[in-house]
Amino acid sequence: MTEIADEIERVHRAVGSRPAGTEEARTVLLRRTYGAGVADVWAAVTSPGRIGRWFLPVSGAFEAGGHYQLEGNAGGGILACDAPRRLRLSWLFGPEPGFSEVEVRLAAEGSGRTAFELEHAAVVPEEFWGRFGPGAVGVGWDLALLGLGRYLADGGVDRARAEAWQTSPEALGFMTRSGEAWGAAYAASGADPEAAAAATAATIAFYTGT
Repeated sequence: MTEIADEIERVHRAVGSRPAGTEEARTVLLRRTYGAGVADVWAAVTSPGRIGRWFLPVSGAFEAGGHYQLEGNAGGGILACDAPRRLRLSWLFGPEPGFSEVEVRLAAEGSGRTAFELEHAAVVPEEFWGRFGPGAVGVGWDLALLGLGRYLADGGVDRARAEAWQTSPEALGFMTRSGEAWGAAYAASGADPEAAAAATAATIAFYTGT
């Protein structure tokens, strides 16, 4: 459990909003530091062969104007690709996905270390946001950043072991702590404390099945 607590504490989380055309997009921001150089981290998040080793199998070209598709998950267009600092892409599901974008920003932080930021902005139905708050996507991104960190540390993820881990007590503990951290970030953004607590409980139940 100490490793879980350490991983949760390594990530700074923030919840906000910004205009998206005539609507308001909700935003979640994750920031942490990895013990790898910028070029290595950039390759890990833009090379399809490497993405599949820590996240999901993906097809497409990670270059401005290109498109990508994660297996069984999101797809979209590459809106900006400024190597090795900034990647912005649409993050879309279904035939009428609405507005949803993800931006990754990298910066060197000392020798062999990289400051990593991921911001996800999306127009979310009020009913869904009211029920789950930011944890609905936040816990998923925490899991992704955990996978990226383990990949950068040891160079590979065994897919079968990773899938088995998803239902392990360690994984359930991680999801619970992540949900609580997003609940705290939601409350810190100005949300009503009772609403934040209810959203936290719903998010944890969704991810853990409890």
